[in-house]
Amino acid sequence: MGELEKQLCHEYPNIIFSQVVCGDLPDPTLPGEVRQFGRRFHMEAAEELQDYSMFYVGAEGLALTSFMLTWNRCPFSSFDPATGHGRHETLNVNRALMRRLYLVERARDARVVGILVGTLGVAGYLDVLQHLRQLVHRAGKRSYTLSVGKPNPAKLANFLEVDIFVLVACAQNSLLDSSDFYRPIVTPYELELACNPAREWTGNYLTDFRDLLPGACAHIELPPAVPAAEAIPDVSLITGEMRAAHLCNSLAPQPPPSTTLACRDQTRALAEISPAATFLESRSWRGLEQQLGKTTVSKAVQGRRGIAIAYEDEGREQS
Repeated sequence: MGELEKQLCHEYPNIIFSQVVCGDLPDPTLPGEVRQFGRRFHMEAAEELQDYSMFYVGAEGLALTSFMLTWNRCPFSSFDPATGHGRHETLNVNRALMRRLYLVERARDARVVGILVGTLGVAGYLDVLQHLRQLVHRAGKRSYTLSVGKPNPAKLANFLEVDIFVLVACAQNSLLDSSDFYRPIVTPYELELACNPAREWTGNYLTDFRDLLPGACAHIELPPAVPAAEAIPDVSLITGEMRAAHLCNSLAPQPPPSTTLACRDQTRALAEISPAATFLESRSWRGLEQQLGKTTVSKAVQGRRGIAIAYEDEGREQS
């Protein structure tokens, strides 16, 4: 990259090369310095990154999509070293943004949020997990923290009680296309747009969850709680139903999972029913019934042998 920079600086005096950041940099940032996606850009103090045209070197993937959504006012071109081809990127950013904003509306309608732990190596992931739990609790929703490795439709389809998932991952892998999933997957920034009334859409898309933490550049404090009687009514743009849009008191203890008691087996012991168990009881199909103690015990016998088209004990037609 250093050799390429030397060759292009003579022909393009205003060119800026991004530098990959390894580890955490000391704060605050220098004048004219921009840090995003694990990279930093050095510009003149009066300039903004949105005023530049972007040239991406690498294969097409989630990283390029994240760049184009974040810097959506910049024209993009790319070059793939593996194939040797360059092109002008024509991703319909407006359509992609509409899809993401639709997911924000789905997050506002959700009652149960699944927090997916997609990284254990990015600094601050424990802080953002706690931040998201508090955000979901203040919004009057219930959250579950899940660690399932790499998300796929088969894994997440096991959690039918979850209305929407939020993925905590690195900045270049947080924009997951969930069109094939049973439930949509949003980013921490999109969940903040849905649950924090003080945060408004400004056109600047954030994919690094560390920017949302207290003390970061894009952190916005939650407003004070408003009594339910004084809350402004809100209507879902998807279902057309009324929904609660006010924040709960952060000092109030979280509601217990359930206060319903049920008898367990024949011991007449009382057991507390969890929300997951309550949801399971509401399903029309809850798996195969074991029928313990109701099946007659019998000795093992030899079964049929052969293939379904012609078992050995079946008579054969005479030719």
